[in-house]
Amino acid sequence: PYAQLARWDRPIGWQLLMWPCFWSAALAANVAAAAGTFDWTRFVFHLALFFIGSVAMRGAGCTYNDLVDHDIDNAVARTRSRPLPSGRVTRRQAKVFMLLQTLVGLIVLLQFNLFAMLLAIASLLIVAIYPFAKRFTDWPQFFLGMAFSWGALMGWAAEFGKLSLAAGALYVAAIAWTVGYDTIYAHQDKEDDALIGVRSTARLFGERTKQWLVGLYGLTVGLIAVSFWLAGVGLVAWLGLVVAAFMLAWQIRTLDIDDPEQCLALFKFNGVVGLSIFLALAVAIPFA
Repeated sequence: PYAQLARWDRPIGWQLLMWPCFWSAALAANVAAAAGTFDWTRFVFHLALFFIGSVAMRGAGCTYNDLVDHDIDNAVARTRSRPLPSGRVTRRQAKVFMLLQTLVGLIVLLQFNLFAMLLAIASLLIVAIYPFAKRFTDWPQFFLGMAFSWGALMGWAAEFGKLSLAAGALYVAAIAWTVGYDTIYAHQDKEDDALIGVRSTARLFGERTKQWLVGLYGLTVGLIAVSFWLAGVGLVAWLGLVVAAFMLAWQIRTLDIDDPEQCLALFKFNGVVGLSIFLALAVAIPFA
């Protein structure tokens, strides 16, 4: 039940949290390599830290979310079998488990420079607000995007100890991407959400979801292109972005918002989108 509480059985969550971290680290690596300050050992170490941190903090976040949404999860068919509403884990046990996962995240955080550590701590306010967002706004996916995309700032901060316009553009791009794919995900629960009063962009966009996705995914690609241009990355990275753009367009074209299984499959496919952008950036790192 603890593995289910942390969603270890659903790795797509920590993958989607991790990819913006990897994008940012690889983007920074391109700049550092061009300046002659790139260190492969440091780069790989940072990727390992981001991997461990993503698994730990996504698990802690899911546990916190389930504690906040205990009653809501009990009213939604898809979430009724989760460990807390089903009674397989008590609230006290869940809180202890959440603290243990957070401790792992803290150990990871202490490996970075001071600026990166403070930057990560600043994200906790957004993380704390997100589970409540569905109660007061039709845009809870935006709050998720701000939290899940924070890694787009972290990779750059870990390398340079500061931020830049390139990292900022990447962060906003990742937010738009998150709002898009989580809107697709939220269409699975729209009937139950309507019955219990839970708000989401899936309910807000409704039949206009594809039009909104064109804008959101278009913004994603456009702002990633801006970050690439500002960072001066090579041709391979641009080709990877073109591939990712086609993947996003394919999602919009094939989406059936009334098919929950397809919505879940398209949501998970964004893990491949994230991987393609990272690999393109990693391959584009110039050798000294």
